[in-house]
Amino acid sequence: MKFKLISVSILLLLPSLIFAGGSNSLFNGKNLEGWKIINGKAAYTIEGKEIIGTSTLNSPNSFLATEEKYSNFILEYDMKMDVGLNSGVQIRSHSKPEIMNGRVHGIQIECEDSQRGWAGGVYDEARKGWRYPLEYNTSAKTAFKKGDWNHFKIVAYDHHIITWVNGIACANLIEEEIETGFIALQVHAIGSNESLNGKSIRWKNIMLQEINQEEFNKISTTAPQVSYLKNKLTNLEIEDGWKLLWDGKSTNGWRGAKLKQFPEGGWEINDGILEVEASNGGESTNGGDIVTEKKYKNFILELDFQLSKGANSGIKYFVDTELNQGEGSSIGCEFQILDDRNHPDAKMGVDGNRTLASLYDLITANGKEFNPYLPNNKYVNGFDQWNRARIEVKGKHVVHYLNGIKVVEYERNTQQWRALVAYSKYKNWPNFGENEMGNILLQDHGDNVKFKNIKIQEL
Repeated sequence: MKFKLISVSILLLLPSLIFAGGSNSLFNGKNLEGWKIINGKAAYTIEGKEIIGTSTLNSPNSFLATEEKYSNFILEYDMKMDVGLNSGVQIRSHSKPEIMNGRVHGIQIECEDSQRGWAGGVYDEARKGWRYPLEYNTSAKTAFKKGDWNHFKIVAYDHHIITWVNGIACANLIEEEIETGFIALQVHAIGSNESLNGKSIRWKNIMLQEINQEEFNKISTTAPQVSYLKNKLTNLEIEDGWKLLWDGKSTNGWRGAKLKQFPEGGWEINDGILEVEASNGGESTNGGDIVTEKKYKNFILELDFQLSKGANSGIKYFVDTELNQGEGSSIGCEFQILDDRNHPDAKMGVDGNRTLASLYDLITANGKEFNPYLPNNKYVNGFDQWNRARIEVKGKHVVHYLNGIKVVEYERNTQQWRALVAYSKYKNWPNFGENEMGNILLQDHGDNVKFKNIKIQEL
């Protein structure tokens, strides 16, 4: 991925005491006054000026959380982790009895020593999944020093979450919501892995400075920006030519794929969410597919989608709405949207080429093909959770991303492409996928699917 880089301020290389209020230590160096253990059974002890968390067999994730809650701040700490463990520090996080029986949830700044290299990335514990994997910023993957002390710096202000590890800019996240919550030190569960039992994670120099708008304005970063603002562009996105493809409130710019206007039924707009209504699970048999009024050639398309259990849908591009005026969906290349666990289509096709994020019936989504150190082929947040799709088209070259991870890459209009099409359900459509430009389509497949944050950058 290519993103615009922002210059880094020298202020970030200086101690937090440059700010008027100074930094306050969250650990008094004597005892755990002001902290409490939540969820797991891991022990937290004190050795000198360090807090030590010790991994424990058959325990869920454990957290040592501050009793105070924070919203806008700079947090700095040094962290050392025994080889093979996984950990992190929660910020703006919560534990509420009515939610998952008090399970800790919220933003976590990742600490890991695996070859995946995502230390300093942003994960949403027990809730939204990965928000900023370091596939967005691969140059930061080498920042973490395995088995040694590492210095983490986190800025949280308004919608912004920005991180550094050992002075290297890692994440630059714009969140949808502004939250206030506790800081917590995590000892990750190890299950029954006896080789990890009794290993430790150490924290020291845990300093927090609450900041205001003026102080935040002095901060900048070189990390690429990733935004989840709801149906709204950031100033940087506007500068880079991004446009909302859907305004979050009307049907402007969209029509039915086989209509001159937007469908009268089958689609709803509620609280900034565009929603396909559940019907009979048929392909384009209720409200029908919708397409952009404009056609696109070279672009980056990004949107967030949420599946109901067992749902099927898709994002199509290079669509020619004149090709199929009969039953079924309009024809185009498709980023598959599917609940792989609960929809039978996931087991059809060839080698999983009808699963989520695949180029439907042609190429199987597989992140490990592009990064063998990923522990999973795909990072999926499951049904009833939001996932992010990204499609990049530059001439013949096309890439699919799911939740920030590259999962499909291909070249159109080649001999290999035509051979692939010849063994697919598209074999009877002449020159399938070779249009120079076309509409973008959101599919009605008779299942409840939601969309938001639909935006595009023409290249």
